[in-house]
Amino acid sequence: MQLLEALFLGLVQGLTEFLPISSSAHLRIVGELLPGAKDPGAAFTAITQLGTETAVIVYFWRDIVRIVSRWFLALFAVRDKAGYVRVWRNDPDAKMGWYIILGSVPIVVLGLLFQDDIETTFRSLWIVAGTLIGFGILLGVADYFGRQTRELKDLTGWHAVAYGFAQALALIPGVSRSGGTITAGRFLGYSRAAAARYAFLLAIPAVFGSGFYQLYKAVSEPCAPDSAAAAAAACTPEVYGGLETALATVVAFGVGLAVIAFFLRYISKRSFLPFVIYRILLGGLLIVLLSTGVLQP
Repeated sequence: MQLLEALFLGLVQGLTEFLPISSSAHLRIVGELLPGAKDPGAAFTAITQLGTETAVIVYFWRDIVRIVSRWFLALFAVRDKAGYVRVWRNDPDAKMGWYIILGSVPIVVLGLLFQDDIETTFRSLWIVAGTLIGFGILLGVADYFGRQTRELKDLTGWHAVAYGFAQALALIPGVSRSGGTITAGRFLGYSRAAAARYAFLLAIPAVFGSGFYQLYKAVSEPCAPDSAAAAAAACTPEVYGGLETALATVVAFGVGLAVIAFFLRYISKRSFLPFVIYRILLGGLLIVLLSTGVLQP
């Protein structure tokens, strides 16, 4: 049963990671609805996100290789045989490399500062319900009133930092990594496609950093159910073992790859309104289930 549950959670992760509806919130909620009613844990969530983020690398492989290579060439002012600089530092792809680095700083700093809260307090289903509704409304407002006058070529350092702080809010389940960054982008006047594309690229360092860190912790500092840390609520005991988590990550990769293609096609022609409505309805249902005692926070 644990293997089937983990595979199902991997499916949920793949389906929800790139949509602005919060994959971590869905894993948290679905985990409570499965037999045994247990929080899958921050480590399981972060590690399965490695699968979906690998899907981003596969889908945007050419863009990533171009950005990384041109950033490197510009940084070290690499010259060709004739002595000319191959890529200038104002090259759009070289600048994009810096913008991704800049935008990744907030989530690294805040993730380290609030690590304990992220793994415990912030996983309360009351908080998840509130962030689903609140940030769903914000996404709707940003998408309705936001101009579509800017593309990725218009990205600046300050905008990259603003995107970064919006992404950092996704450390709280229910906000949504893609939802937070897309909301910021729409408020800043970027087109839906540009906001989503940068959100996907910006997530790569953060997700891989978090995933590998949680993987290291799970191996070096396992949180056993009967440990003192678990008893003091300083950590959440992991429900699924290494095999279950690994297979869930593979499922998340395959499903996530298909969802990226669907989502980018969808937003090229349609608004985020269906996702806004879904978030509000899900948050409202969660409040009802918590209030009636069907779910425990």
